[in-house]
Amino acid sequence: MTAENPTVLISGAGVGGPTLAYWLAARGFATTVVERSAGLRTSGNPVDVRGPAVTVAERMGVMDRLREAATDVTAMSFVNASGREVGRVDMRALARAAGSGEAEVTRTDLAKILYEASRDSAEFLFDDTITSMSQDDDGVDVTFENAAPRRFDLVIGADGQHSRTRRLAFGPESRFVGHAGLYVATMQWDGRAADQRDVVLHNTPGRLVSVHPVHGRSLAAFIFRSPAIEGFDPRDVEQHKRIVIDAYSGGGWRLPELLDRVRTADDLWLDSVSRVRLDRWHNGRIALLGDAASSVSLFGDGSTMAMAGAYTLAEELAATPADHRAAFARYEAKHRTLVDPKQNNVSAAAALMVPRTRTAIAARNMATRLWPAAAAVSRVRNLLTPGR
Repeated sequence: MTAENPTVLISGAGVGGPTLAYWLAARGFATTVVERSAGLRTSGNPVDVRGPAVTVAERMGVMDRLREAATDVTAMSFVNASGREVGRVDMRALARAAGSGEAEVTRTDLAKILYEASRDSAEFLFDDTITSMSQDDDGVDVTFENAAPRRFDLVIGADGQHSRTRRLAFGPESRFVGHAGLYVATMQWDGRAADQRDVVLHNTPGRLVSVHPVHGRSLAAFIFRSPAIEGFDPRDVEQHKRIVIDAYSGGGWRLPELLDRVRTADDLWLDSVSRVRLDRWHNGRIALLGDAASSVSLFGDGSTMAMAGAYTLAEELAATPADHRAAFARYEAKHRTLVDPKQNNVSAAAALMVPRTRTAIAARNMATRLWPAAAAVSRVRNLLTPGR
């Protein structure tokens, strides 16, 4: 690879891909992004831009747009089967305690804003995907489903938990993706939330259902504990409906009307909550970014980690454009310090959001009264502890 205008193919136009394209193009790389979907993927799922991602967004000049697009949520309300509030978390107090200037936006809005920031400086190929790759000492030969074959200096897989790039370059998914004991399903819901500023959550042992208001609409989410489901097909929507209905039938609160919506839904999405673990994120001239490298789906701050990782990867490649191996190694060493704690904390996060027993649910609800104070104490400790 030469130091002058090296060529990079990025697979995936979600969050990490456009962020990486922006920073690589700004540093003189000729960047192409290929995306399997015909356009930007639509998902109403709210995601957080927090911590290191806020700094990245500010440097890209998009943080003000993200704050304008932010949801209006200010609190999480935990309710029992009759709808009575039994716990509450003031999200504004948590945000003030964290002091990060974070924003919660829909994934659709985040992807759109990042794409619009990068589209003028990078090439985007929608409705296409990588079908094969062959690398040698000087580059990577890539074939596509639709576009003509091309050769690139480097290839970066930013194509998610079920990454095709990872499968082609590193091996089958079963070697790297492990079920974490939960499944999550989401869908749009016409039923209006009682309060457009509250996320309302209802737990039964091993089950969580929530309604999240998003710009006048609502998103329903189902998170439930389950061993790996034999024969699970990520693309079989009818199977997904049966799984969710079986898991939640007979429940209280607003579950009967939510399950009626599940039965007719054409936008229901269901997948396993999984850990993605690899000993190394790079193989020759091919490297991985975001969930493709280190996902803890649902509990891993995936969007924040993808943006932070993209910035670090671009910086390291720009530092030694003629030595991708050293750049990949530095990127991985630095970014693992952020993602490894997320990987290790999935069990604690699951216990908090999806308690296994009624006693654990009651204890969590009582503890919610102390969360804002605990967050403030944590913020002060971080400020006073050297090196953090």
